[in-house]
Amino acid sequence: MQASIHVSQDPAVQYLLRAGDSALVLAQRLGEWTGHAPVLEEDIALANMALDLLGQARGVLTRAGQLEGADHDEDQLAFLREERDYRNVTLVELPRGDFAFTVLRNAAMATFFKQLWAQLQRSSDEEVAAIAGKAIKEARYHQQHAADWVVRLAQGTEESRRRVDAALADLWRFTAELFQDDAVDAAAEASGLGPRWSALQPQWQSEMTQIFDEAGLTMPQSTSFLSTGKRGVHSEHMGFILTEMQHLQRAYPGGVW
Repeated sequence: MQASIHVSQDPAVQYLLRAGDSALVLAQRLGEWTGHAPVLEEDIALANMALDLLGQARGVLTRAGQLEGADHDEDQLAFLREERDYRNVTLVELPRGDFAFTVLRNAAMATFFKQLWAQLQRSSDEEVAAIAGKAIKEARYHQQHAADWVVRLAQGTEESRRRVDAALADLWRFTAELFQDDAVDAAAEASGLGPRWSALQPQWQSEMTQIFDEAGLTMPQSTSFLSTGKRGVHSEHMGFILTEMQHLQRAYPGGVW
């Protein structure tokens, strides 16, 4: 069994891990739809989005490893950390749910990533800016694709609307974590590495409102609940998804694609 690695608590590294881990875990959740999507075209679309997110995660994790200076490559960072060392938001680690849950989560996350990559194109780190320049094109497509499905399901049958409403009730409270600031965000802003995530909320809220208005959905009221995945305190689902993600690398140390 391959031993775990421990990652620097340097704010720049932690800031990048939050983005990279969120893309990585969401890619894993979307990959679970392969062979199970409602129609063949959507099966392919979800797999392609998973690959896009995986590519974004690779770029960001590679850069995080370089900034850390401990010779940790993308595979080590992706597959050899303990659960508490992952910095993804809790929203992406929730089980895939049904198709309505997936498209609504995709809409929320793609809209967030679109704002994040747009800002990171102006990062003081040239490599991060280059990663963002490619990723934002993918995020725009992901957002449009997910938004189209949210509208289609919300205005479809009584059953599809029921499932969208149920998905909204289940996942919305986890979106608040996306915009919680701490010292990591403050350091990223001060160095020019990237924006405070809270600065992305107004535009995210505006674009999600447009999607909801077109779908005829009402945005839920905010609550006091706050998930803590970015701080490494995850839901009960995280351990299960990591078991699947890490199995090959743990069982066959040093394995490469």
